[in-house]
Amino acid sequence: MTLIILLFALGIVLLLVEVIVPGGILGAIGGLMMFGGCVMAFVEFGTWGGILAVATAIVVATTAFYLEFRVLPKTAIGKRAFLTKEITGVSAAFGSDAQELIGKSAEALTMLSPSGYILIDGKRYEAFCQNGQVSAGAPLEVTGADNFRLIVSQIPTN
Repeated sequence: MTLIILLFALGIVLLLVEVIVPGGILGAIGGLMMFGGCVMAFVEFGTWGGILAVATAIVVATTAFYLEFRVLPKTAIGKRAFLTKEITGVSAAFGSDAQELIGKSAEALTMLSPSGYILIDGKRYEAFCQNGQVSAGAPLEVTGADNFRLIVSQIPTN
C-alpha cells in the first residue's frame, strides 16, 4: 500500500514539475509511475482496488492539468512563466528592399570566403561573393539577392 501511494505521489509531483522543466520527459515518467501504481493496485487489491486506483489517477491527473493550464497562467508566477505575445516577423532578411540595393557599390567589411559582411551606404549586410574569396576593403557591386543575403561580385581594379 505504501509503495502504491509513493508511486502516485511521485507521479503527481513529476506531472506538476513538467510545467517548469519543458521537454515531456518528467511528465512521461510521472505518468508511468502512476500507471505502475495502478498495476500494483490491481495485483495487491484485485479488480475493485485497481479500478479505484485508475479512477483516482484519472481524477488527480485531470485536476493537475486543469490547475497547470487554467489556474497557473492567471497567477503572478504563471504570468511570468507563460508566453503571451506572438512574434509576427518574417524570416527573410530582404523583401522589396533588396531590389533597391542591386547595382549599388559596396565595400567588403570582412573577408568574403565566399560569405561575409559588406557595407552599403553605412549599413552592414551579409553577402555572398560569386568570385570566391575577396579580402576586406575590396570594392564590390551588388548583383542580386536571395532570401537571407546579398550576392556581390568584385569590381575589377585596373
